[in-house]
Amino acid sequence: MLVDPAQLRLLALIGEYGSLTGAAHALRLTPAAVTQQVVRAEREWQVRLVRRGPRGATLTEAGALLAAHGRTVDEAAEKAAADMAALLGHLSLRLRIGAFQAAALHLVPPALTALRHRHPDADVTVVDVASDRGPDEIVAGRLDMAVIASWSDSLTLPPQVSAHRLLHDPMVVVLPDDHPLAAGSPPDAPLRLEQLRDASWVTIVAGHLARRQFDRAASAAGFTPDVRFETESYDVAQALVGAGSGVALVSRLALTGVPGTTHRELVRPRPHRDIHAVTRADPTLTPLVDVFLGLLRDVARERTATWRETPADG
Repeated sequence: MLVDPAQLRLLALIGEYGSLTGAAHALRLTPAAVTQQVVRAEREWQVRLVRRGPRGATLTEAGALLAAHGRTVDEAAEKAAADMAALLGHLSLRLRIGAFQAAALHLVPPALTALRHRHPDADVTVVDVASDRGPDEIVAGRLDMAVIASWSDSLTLPPQVSAHRLLHDPMVVVLPDDHPLAAGSPPDAPLRLEQLRDASWVTIVAGHLARRQFDRAASAAGFTPDVRFETESYDVAQALVGAGSGVALVSRLALTGVPGTTHRELVRPRPHRDIHAVTRADPTLTPLVDVFLGLLRDVARERTATWRETPADG
């Protein structure tokens, strides 16, 4: 038969208080309701469990056996409550963040500084995570938040994950500062990608989404780029441009101003990526997620406010 834990707890309380009235008070029930429960339990177990007398109530041997299990139920419930309180207290201070390189360099640190001022006792960890792995790391429970980039208008995510857009990150052309196109005429005039059809290029490694975007943009501009160097890092790409190895298409967020380089904006529509913070669809157990998301949005607004808007196509 199925055992009702409530019956076991009731018998444990009767044994502890020595009366139905005492058990009723502990359970916030009426004595009549407790009496009914005892009658029901004895009917189900088909044995007498409680002896009632003028001085209270005592347990029979069968009642005492079940009451011992009732005390175990109470102890387990108390431990569960304590463990849950400890877990929730830990989770309320925990924040595990994953971010791709440019976000880890330019977005996450200022937000972390602000978080430390607000919550100096926060337990924060940050790891490098490729954008395509971030959502899966959240689903697997290894991250609370991931900052990722997408190179298309739609972002497909598992149902357990929500995306929060942080910023629109346009691509710019990084050139050696002695390149004929480095100084524009007028200086703020954006370039058309086809103006660089004869350039040597430093690009992201083939197969990456950023490289596919570049290849599509070059094809739309009517040329096949002369790729001399490939790298997984915009930082490396800019260093190679500074060494005179070619030109590169670099995210505006990742722009570092390497000595010997300059950058030019591109005519719209221009290649871009969108940067998102992704979290669990329900971040209730990790309240620092919402706090940090707000701080990331503040940093993103401050960064983009300094970026020059370029004219529309024309």
